[in-house]
Amino acid sequence: MRHICLFLVFLSLWLCCSPVHGDVVVFTNGDRLSGKIKQSEDGKLVLESQVAGEIKIDMAKVQTFSSDEPVEIHFADGTVIKQRILSASPGKIGIRDAETFIAQDFELSKITKINPPAKPAPKWHGAISAGLSSTHGNTSADRQNLGVDVTRRSENDRITLKADYARGRQENTDTGRKETTEDWWRTRLKYDYFVSKKWYVYGDTRYEKDSIAELDRRMVVGGGSGYQWLESEDMNFSTEAGLASLYEKFDNQTDSKTEMSVQMGYHFDWKLYKTINFINDLTYYPSIDKFSDYYLTSSAELRASLTKNMFTNFKVISDYDATPAQGAHKTDTKYIFGVGWSF
Repeated sequence: MRHICLFLVFLSLWLCCSPVHGDVVVFTNGDRLSGKIKQSEDGKLVLESQVAGEIKIDMAKVQTFSSDEPVEIHFADGTVIKQRILSASPGKIGIRDAETFIAQDFELSKITKINPPAKPAPKWHGAISAGLSSTHGNTSADRQNLGVDVTRRSENDRITLKADYARGRQENTDTGRKETTEDWWRTRLKYDYFVSKKWYVYGDTRYEKDSIAELDRRMVVGGGSGYQWLESEDMNFSTEAGLASLYEKFDNQTDSKTEMSVQMGYHFDWKLYKTINFINDLTYYPSIDKFSDYYLTSSAELRASLTKNMFTNFKVISDYDATPAQGAHKTDTKYIFGVGWSF
């Protein structure tokens, strides 16, 4: 019994004399607060204390701090360290690796983030819309359309996929047979790689067909450089320029043509109101051999939200081909109404 009592006395003395483990924040007025450093961003240091719970501390009031475990710290110049932190002179911190102290101090004022949360994996987002109309009686006609516009944006790159399709038929009152009045589709795939926050290089390809315009196929493969002037939830604007190879084959002509073109364009979208978005893009392909021979394509769309994900839209697609198929118009304008789902 005597031995047990002595053991308990020694154990109590050891616990009382043992150092208190934990991260320590030293304030500019000399006060100290211990706990667990969670993270820091936008000038606020988050410390989890066993007594007071989670506390947000203004970094301007911190003189220095230390940690028992490695902490990931990001600095304004892009430097990132992940080490155990030592208290240092006012306005600074030191670092240590295992038991070896590295004689280097870092200024607190240059810290931008501490233990930032992992960036979410990039996801696809965009919209899919469709429309259907049918008329019976004095006029018998039907029309269907489909539109896809999806984007995947990461920190360093962006992938964009767009596609449109429409088909329409109307009954000929003389023959009683339905004739095709509209039958076309087109798609575009584009990849942007950001070499800086604003500048990017890109590669893209387009493919389209239009039986009414006698267009068997038009294929464009190009690339160049672009600049992202604005990028936010409410407004995006980018311009770009490069070169492209443009191939055209018409149903009523035996010969096809391939030519090198300059490629210039822009993309602009703007949230006019919390429920209304405007989207506009244009691309211009003048032939290098003859600038008066060019192909220009543009689109403008208004989307009005009906619910959180559902919307209705009105879209105008306008194309101009300076050398169209024989007997076809140079200008082709399409009007599309639909209902869609955004994600």
